[in-house]
Amino acid sequence: MSKVIAIANQKGGVGKTTTAINLAASLASLGQECLLIDMDPQGNATSGLGVNKNTLEKTLYDVLIDEVLLEDVLQDTAIDWLDVAPSNTNLSGAEIELVTMESRDKRLRMALDKFQKIYKYIIIDCPPSLGLLTINSLVAAGTVLIPMQCEFFALEGLGQLSKTIFALMQEYKLDLEGVLFTMFDSRTNLAAQVVEEVKKFFNDKIYDTRIPRTIKLAEAPSFGKPAILYDPNGKGAQTYLDLAKEFLSKQKGKDK
Repeated sequence: MSKVIAIANQKGGVGKTTTAINLAASLASLGQECLLIDMDPQGNATSGLGVNKNTLEKTLYDVLIDEVLLEDVLQDTAIDWLDVAPSNTNLSGAEIELVTMESRDKRLRMALDKFQKIYKYIIIDCPPSLGLLTINSLVAAGTVLIPMQCEFFALEGLGQLSKTIFALMQEYKLDLEGVLFTMFDSRTNLAAQVVEEVKKFFNDKIYDTRIPRTIKLAEAPSFGKPAILYDPNGKGAQTYLDLAKEFLSKQKGKDK
């Protein structure tokens, strides 16, 4: 069975899509069959993997709304073992159209059913909201991974964020995959302060790997490549590879 992981945080700009792209690409480079689901209408995970989101005949919108088969929208990527289910701005209309539909919160889960034995890991890039697209993602997932930027506003809203996350986990029967610090700068006192505060809420669920802020990581999506292809020896690419290895190590621990 596939493990389905939603990458979610209702706050934007925390590295959700960067993490979705680069974790999936790194896992695939380690020989793990992966599918990346782009549930954000911005379609940045789609374009970040080199797929032209503006020329697609069918996308996740058609899967969710018109019950088009998921296999009919899947796109290959430049990395072996990694496929993407693409989206574009059409998906923004799904938020409204899903409201009146039957099983409106389970549409993605139903679409993924037949893929449970094809991919080892299915990673869902969620939009920065708690609308029906995110709810579909959480219903389809088994765990949620939370990227968190080490900044004042992350610290300020941590209490409310943790309440929201735990409430969603209970409602949708989710486990917490982990909390990942992104755009991390070990030279600042604030980064260390955020880490200590987050530990109070999430205990041992924090990844040891911390993603740095690098120019190459920021540039890679504009070239339609994950960091491991754009700058394979760079700090960003190597750190996401470390994250993938830590992730796989945790999976082995859970399987024991």
